Amino acid sequence: MSETAPYVGAIAQYTSLSISVGLHRTILITDKTEIMSKQIFVNLPVKDLNKSMAFFTQLGYSFNEQFTDDKAACMVIEENIFAMLITEEYFKTFTNKPVADAQKGTEVIIALSADSREQVDELINMAIQAGGNCPMPAQDHGWMYGRAFTDIDGHMWETIWMDPNGPGEA
Repeated sequence: MSETAPYVGAIAQYTSLSISVGLHRTILITDKTEIMSKQIFVNLPVKDLNKSMAFFTQLGYSFNEQFTDDKAACMVIEENIFAMLITEEYFKTFTNKPVADAQKGTEVIIALSADSREQVDELINMAIQAGGNCPMPAQDHGWMYGRAFTDIDGHMWETIWMDPNGPGEA
């Protein structure tokens, strides 16, 4: 039996139950045991939140409006993977260090998997059409293929396809 309980106190009556607790975690209850699903939030400073949201919308991403306002937007990458696009001024309230200028240096490379080589190329081409750049040539190792783009704020995003069988025998 799998249902969503109206409140956590009702979980004892179910043998298997999955509940979402905000964006922070999903709890799976099996025989009264909690197993918490991990989520990742990548926080990125952006110069213009609306332009950044428009850029990523053109790439096919959506935003969780419940966690989006004029200072930050919660971009949904996958069920448990999110990018928080945060205005630079608001981002500064989260750290005592200077905020890196991603146009001048690399502060992080965000790598996402793809289901095929074609999906890698499709995302990179959409990023370029939306105003991003392709900073490096494709990396083709036969069993692994990847390309990268930089978004309008200079953050580098890699998209990689890997053969599920791994590298061939040498």
